[in-house]
Amino acid sequence: MNARTEPAAAESHATPRPPIVREFLLVAGLFLVYKAGRGLATGHTGEAYRNAHDVWDAERWLHLPGEGSLQSLLLHGDALVHGANTYYALVHFPATAAFLVWLYLRRPAHYVWARRVLAAVTAAALVLHLTFPLAPPRMLAGAGLVDTARVYGPSVYGPPQSDHLSNQFAAMPSLHFGWALMVAIGLVVATRSRWRWLWLLHPLLTLTVIVGTANHYWLDALVAGALLGLALAVIRPPHRAAAGVDVPRRAPAPAGAQPAEGRTLVGAGR
Repeated sequence: MNARTEPAAAESHATPRPPIVREFLLVAGLFLVYKAGRGLATGHTGEAYRNAHDVWDAERWLHLPGEGSLQSLLLHGDALVHGANTYYALVHFPATAAFLVWLYLRRPAHYVWARRVLAAVTAAALVLHLTFPLAPPRMLAGAGLVDTARVYGPSVYGPPQSDHLSNQFAAMPSLHFGWALMVAIGLVVATRSRWRWLWLLHPLLTLTVIVGTANHYWLDALVAGALLGLALAVIRPPHRAAAGVDVPRRAPAPAGAQPAEGRTLVGAGR
């Protein structure tokens, strides 16, 4: 067995997987609570638009680049902007779910850690959604931004007045970015491949998509990153040795050789 496959087997023995039925019910329950909580934040349209103007002005005061400068890059071709809309609509939940499933099967200790971090970040985001409703930049009059999903498709949202399946006034923080960043960090921590740092392209691409499609402000991603940083500071990942991830193995001693503790160095008493 080579060193690439040993860590997964080692962790499977070191950390038993949580009961799958319990985990399914727990994750599903957290998701339903989150969706219900987002629903409670609807109906604050006026406040959401006022907050949107405040966020826009704050970004200009901070000299952050305009969201329109990034969107203009996507609008160079219909295929490019359609691909960005598709990424926004289809990658967010499946990528996070696949990440958790893989950790559950191959890195149980890291799965428990990642699930706790994601739950903490999502709970904090829900509090902000309830206390700080925010209209996305695509709804902000005068920003000069295009609602790319409505114009080019595909779109996951209906008209805000009749869309009862999602809360479109919950832009801050961006869980698209927060979850994507956690997926990348989790895979970097839980694996040892030399290519693992390429996972950071996922949050980078997600950031490009959410801002370029005018679904989020730069500050939405910054706040999500800050919440994730706080969660990671409190909820520590498992120790590599305990989790069985690439634990260095000492080469076996030659036959007949004494352990290092039992050998006497020649001339040690001189």
